Amino acid sequence: MDLNQITIDLQNPDFQYRIKAISALKAYTPEVAVPLLTKHVSDPEFLVRTFVARELGRQQTSESFANLLQIIRFDNTPNVRAEAANSLSLFGRISVSYLVQTFFTDDHWLVRRSILAALVEMDCPEEVLEVCGLGLGCDDAAVQEASVEALGTLAGSRQSEAALTLLLTLKDSELDYIRVKVAYALRRFDTPAARSALAELRQDSHHRVVGAAMENLVS
Repeated sequence: MDLNQITIDLQNPDFQYRIKAISALKAYTPEVAVPLLTKHVSDPEFLVRTFVARELGRQQTSESFANLLQIIRFDNTPNVRAEAANSLSLFGRISVSYLVQTFFTDDHWLVRRSILAALVEMDCPEEVLEVCGLGLGCDDAAVQEASVEALGTLAGSRQSEAALTLLLTLKDSELDYIRVKVAYALRRFDTPAARSALAELRQDSHHRVVGAAMENLVS
């Protein structure tokens, strides 16, 4: 799509035209794309804002980074904020502290799960451990499960011992869905303590926990 058509479509009252125009900007340089994207950071249609957040992650400049911070802090739609978190993570290590801060201040499960997934993909075990601690203490089951899963990814990292210690405290959780996730996570740790905990979970009262704990025994 040529730039003149993109500019026209971005003004179209039909949001589908605006979405197509936003997507077409991937073919242009940041110098061209980012100013146009910036004009639609507050677009009235949340789907347009979602595409804007996604494209800003591809067009990596200081202005696009600032726009993503604005979206992640002030947008009123969790889907848009989650997309902004994903895009922010593409900037690398510079984004980590902002993602952690957002995890602490934004309690929506979709945003928090997006941040957890992003941090796991980055080399920042200390920050993963930090947000997992908060995630485990929240009331949202999806965030709790994601936090347990993320602790499992720390096996072999600088925070392996701390992650295992935390997992071992969760093996006796009264919540069966947590014990299931703990069993899967513990399988990633090759230590006597992890093996002992898995042996206990194979005697669990819930069949899903037993299945998760025994799965690694099946060749």
